[in-house]
Amino acid sequence: MRIGLVGTGRIGASHAAALAARPEVSELVLSDVDRDRAASVAATVGATVVDDIDTLLTPGGLDGLVVAAATSAHAKLIVSGVRAGIPVFCEKPVAPDVAETVEVLREVAGADTPVQIGFMRRFDPGYTRARHALRDGTLGELHRVHAVTCDATPPPAEYVPHSGGIFRDCHVHDFDAVRWVTGREFAEVQAFGANRGAAYFAEAGDVDTTAAVLRMDDQTVVTLQGSRYNGAGYDVRLELAGSEGTVAVGLDDRSALVSAEPGAEFPRGEPFREFWPRFTPAYEAEIAEFLRVANGEVASPCTVEDALEAVLVADAADRSMREGRTVRLSEVRPEEG
Repeated sequence: MRIGLVGTGRIGASHAAALAARPEVSELVLSDVDRDRAASVAATVGATVVDDIDTLLTPGGLDGLVVAAATSAHAKLIVSGVRAGIPVFCEKPVAPDVAETVEVLREVAGADTPVQIGFMRRFDPGYTRARHALRDGTLGELHRVHAVTCDATPPPAEYVPHSGGIFRDCHVHDFDAVRWVTGREFAEVQAFGANRGAAYFAEAGDVDTTAAVLRMDDQTVVTLQGSRYNGAGYDVRLELAGSEGTVAVGLDDRSALVSAEPGAEFPRGEPFREFWPRFTPAYEAEIAEFLRVANGEVASPCTVEDALEAVLVADAADRSMREGRTVRLSEVRPEEG
């Protein structure tokens, strides 16, 4: 397979390495506005570099396209790939806002060319086992869900004004994971935020600490908490409590929490400090799955429509926090037509 990749920053470079390691990929072609960066990654993984993206997207020129460019370029690259008949994998988000995401969805909905959006938690073994435990009856009837995403250290000041806010940038992964694991849709959210750290979050209109209570369409209650300042380490967890059992994703010997109980020695390992080491196997698995999607073996495991649903929950949470009230998903859902 001949695969193209646009964007060779940190995640793009990691995707390039994952693609280069796959036996199905006979040729990997990279493109980036920073040609020197692309050339450096190409030299490392054994790929080639092209300067003209339009040339890269010539119909029939690629078997698949991986998009890891800046968010502002995602929508155009997805649409261009689909119009050229090239299966596309794109890192989240699909677009900077809901309106443009809807435009992309309308563009790709009637096409035969698949699009996969990069919500990597769907490929993490823990989330997968939790999903199976709910579906095979091990947990019984689901009563409550708790999601946590806390960064060990905050992002740089220059990143925050363009991030879309913590609910869209960070917690959108939680919203997608809960939808995927439970198989249910969100109905409403009451969200809160605070600034406990650097001033640049508030200056950008964002917060660094979050909490929320959400309700699913079957009345299941979901609680959420997050922070940009979790000195203990990178803490990502999901708890499912049912009538017959409870499971927790992310509770292992590298968990970023310790027990206050006398004699308790768990966890024994060093906590992760950032997202990439924690989710490396998931990132590699989603790229492997995309190659199967591009080859026509399976359908997309995470569609543009899935991505839109997660972003709508993030929008509702952000509005709830700013307006100090419960927001129903119907309030942020775009009209059809």
